[in-house]
Amino acid sequence: MRIFRRKPPPQPEWLIVGLGNPGGEHEDTRHNVGFDVVRELGRRHRIPLKHRRLQANFGMGRLSADGPAVALVRPMTFMNRSGRAVRALSSHFGVEPARIVVVYDDMDLEVGRVRIKPKGGPGAHNGMESVIASLRTTEFPRVRIGIGGPDASGTDHVLSRFHRDEIEPIREAIQRAADGCELIAGSGVDFAMNRINLPKEQP
Repeated sequence: MRIFRRKPPPQPEWLIVGLGNPGGEHEDTRHNVGFDVVRELGRRHRIPLKHRRLQANFGMGRLSADGPAVALVRPMTFMNRSGRAVRALSSHFGVEPARIVVVYDDMDLEVGRVRIKPKGGPGAHNGMESVIASLRTTEFPRVRIGIGGPDASGTDHVLSRFHRDEIEPIREAIQRAADGCELIAGSGVDFAMNRINLPKEQP
């Protein structure tokens, strides 16, 4: 009798990390659009996020048949400590910061805008501040998703849900950000920027 062993998942060459807060009460909030992008990538490429260790929920696979192996990651540390999970996974898999894509919400961009950058500071984002402190570098690509500026408290704003007229733009932004992650891993950051960072007047 032959025993067929399941082929182990490929060792990831890239980490694609969506920032957010765990727990049902945080689903669909502005602060969790990074989680939403990782979930969309998992759905597209049939990569279940079945692993729960190293302070994260993650899955491994490929974003195209001949593309590099990736790990899709959602830190389970809450936003302000996201860097702990990123550092643990980076160390465990031996992935350098230049191959860690961080996807997160940005209040400085209007709702639905998507911007890719090859490096940079944290701005006012506590999750990015944690990632930078843990990796000890700003030299890693990031995908920013606009959630609009707050009317009052920034904390209340990021933990709120989108208004009815914002739902379609943010859905489109999540799709576009997922496209951007695929392009970064497959063709590099510069190529992805040229495709995703369109002028404002273009669709």
